Order: sequence, then C-alpha cells, then structure tokens
Amino acid sequence: MSADIWDAPLDEQPIMPNRPADPEAEQILVATAMARPAIVDELAMRGFDPADITEDRYRWVWFAVEHLAADFEDDEIRYLAVDRQLQAWRAEGRIPTIPLNEHQLAELYNHAHPGSEDWYADRITKKAIAARLVAHGHASILRGNSAAFDPNADVAAAQSELDGVVRSASEGETTLVGDLLAGVLERAITPPTNEDRIPTGFIDLDLLLSGGWAPGQMVVIGARPAMGKTTFGLGLARAAAIKYGIPTLFESLEMSEDELGNSIVAAESQVALHHIKQGIVGGSTADTQRMARAAAKIKPAPLHINDESHLSIPALRARVRNLVRTAGLRLVVVDYLQLMQAPKAESRQVAVSEMSRQLKLLAKEFQITVVVLAQLNRGPEQRTEKKPMVSDLRESGAIEQDADIVILLHREDAYEKESPRAGEADLIVGKHRGGPTSTITTAFQGHYARFVDMAQT
Repeated sequence: MSADIWDAPLDEQPIMPNRPADPEAEQILVATAMARPAIVDELAMRGFDPADITEDRYRWVWFAVEHLAADFEDDEIRYLAVDRQLQAWRAEGRIPTIPLNEHQLAELYNHAHPGSEDWYADRITKKAIAARLVAHGHASILRGNSAAFDPNADVAAAQSELDGVVRSASEGETTLVGDLLAGVLERAITPPTNEDRIPTGFIDLDLLLSGGWAPGQMVVIGARPAMGKTTFGLGLARAAAIKYGIPTLFESLEMSEDELGNSIVAAESQVALHHIKQGIVGGSTADTQRMARAAAKIKPAPLHINDESHLSIPALRARVRNLVRTAGLRLVVVDYLQLMQAPKAESRQVAVSEMSRQLKLLAKEFQITVVVLAQLNRGPEQRTEKKPMVSDLRESGAIEQDADIVILLHREDAYEKESPRAGEADLIVGKHRGGPTSTITTAFQGHYARFVDMAQT
C-alpha cells in the first residue's frame, strides 16, 4: 500500500479503524531476542519482518539486539547493553520516540520464552496481515467515496494493493545448489508434456523451444505493420486453447471481439474470411458444413477475449489474477505493447520500459507465459534486405532485455508482390534465452486469417 493509514494525520482519515495487534506476543518475542539473539537471523530467513511489531519501543529493542549481536559471543544480550545502545541512538536523534529505560528493559527481559519464538512470531505476522487487510478496506472505502473515483483505475489499483496484504513466506529464503540436482536430473530424462509447456501450433518452432512456451516466460513477437502480427498472435492463442484446451487470454487493443471471432472461425474452418464478412457463406453447403464442424471445436475452448481499448498494467494484472484463480490461466497474448495505456514517466521510452518490466514480472509471479506483440521501427524498410533485427524493436531496448524469447515476423511478399516466396513467412527467432536461435519458414494464408506449417499446405 502506498501509505500507512495509521501514520496519516487524523484530519485526513476521519473514520479511523482499530489496528489489530498482539502486544503480548510482541513483548515475549522481543524479550526472547535479548535472551537468544540468534533468533533475529533465524526468523528473518523464515520471512519475519520486524516492521510488523506495532509497539515502537519494542521494535527499537529488536533493532538494538540485531545491531549488538555481532559483537557479543555469549548466547544472550543483557538489558544493560541494550539500554546503552538505545540511549546512544536517542542522543544521535535516530530514535523518534522515548525508548524503554533500564528498569523497563529489565522487566521486559523477564518475559523471555526461548524455544517458542516461532509461535509468537506467527502470532505477530497474522495480526500484521489483519492490520494490512483492515487498512486496505479503509483505503478502499475512501477511494470509493472520492468524487474523483475512476472505476477502471481505482478498482485495478485496489486489487493490486490487495496482493501486498499477504507477503510470501519464502521471501528472503535461499536454496543450496545441491538441492536443485534432483530436479535437473529428472528434467534431463523426462521429455516435457503439455502440462509443462504450451505448444505454439508450429512443429519446428516447438522443436526449437523444447516443446513450446514455458511458465514464467515473456515472449515478444515483433513485426512491421501489415505483416500479420495480430493473425499470428491469434494463431498462438487458438493453438493453445482450441487444439490443446489450455486456458488462454487474448487482449486485443486494436480489433473488436466480433472481428476476432470472424478470424478464429475462418482459420479453424478454412472458410474465406472475406466471405464471412460479406455474409455470403450460406450459398455454399461445403462452407457451412466446415463452419459447423469448426464451431463444435471452438465452443468449449477456454479462450478468453477482451477488446478493451484502454488496457493498463494494473487492469491486466487484475484480470490475470482472477483468471489464474478461476480458470487456471496459463497463456496471455497482448496485441500490442505500444497501444497499452502507459504509466506516467519522464519519457515515452521510460514508460515502455516500465510496461515491459511489469509484463515480465507478471509472467514470473503467476507462472504463466505472456506473449506480447510489438511494433518494429522503420529500420527494415531502410535496409536493402528488409529482414528485421531484434534491435528494430520500437521505443525501448528494455523490451529486448526483458524478453526471454524474441520472434520477428517477416514476409517478403509484403514488400515485393511478385516475390518467388509469395505466401511464405519467416519466424526469425532472434533471441532465445537458454536455447538456440533460428529462422523457421511457415505459410501465410491471409484469406483464412492464419499461419500454418509448410507441410500443411
């Protein structure tokens, strides 16, 4: 949360909730830290945050023990040493409140319960989570009652803040390299399945990517306008959701859901897209039968489509969180990056960099694959050979840096109508973190709104 409501002036928070706390647990835990200072590091490794201690004077005792522990060889730090440290900090102006005095520290010391620190730390943590939840609720009430309330921005922000209520218990934990070996050896002898990877729909691309997209990856598909990047991105979503039943979200900032529906049916049924748009399919029995068969495949597919034209990172994050929980979401396709609602920043480049970083964090946090379509700059058109390069990614080098995989879409017939490679499209894998790069040739069937393996033609 951006601000702690208990620290705000009273006149700014007229309805002040009670802050949940457990003074007894705080007293005993801090006293135990003096008796056995090693618990400071032990609890930190388990994710305990001393900021969750609500009583300021107890919290400063904890900080004093943490500071003194390195200089004491004994198993305990007596209250006299803690008192000297607190008084020194007070004299330096580092402590904003009056610390416990010598007699109060001696009384506190008598409450130590060595061996029970985990239990008391858990009690404090639970109360801290409850306090953050109460604060979040109060902030939501104020936000909802504000005259400047914006349903899209404020609800998304509230949902994002809610994620911070419970902190991961694994924060700060480390792993010994030896503990990783069993997993490495198992993966080395076990080919990935659709449970581990998301097939792309292209045989050669799946082979290059060891089975398809992996959880936590951010994939960038770059192309110049009119190369078919929306068609390609939609094809990735179709392959995952319709062919393999993998829950997928397609975020379209450019095309409406009706247009996307037309393209999906055309691609799956092999009925010309322009015939669907013109409404003349009914004149062909073969076409109507193909569409009927395609509809039976498409209807149960877990493909979620959103055509909201103003998509922000908080709004996307809220939707992803909900679909991960309710539908088991594994793949997100965003069409396309430069059309997203950028955060306020000193420059467009900084804003795009921030969006790119947040998309990568989204993939990693929810262990999903995020495929982001992106527009390239005019670099390819200014070169004799029109093939794009990773450096052509528009507006920010951070896109290349954050991406695990960068695929550049290129069609020679987009520049030269009479090209001998008419109908072919190159998937230039220009970056593949942890794997090989290559160029894979596919067939572009624009009249069916799809890309397919060359063998399928």
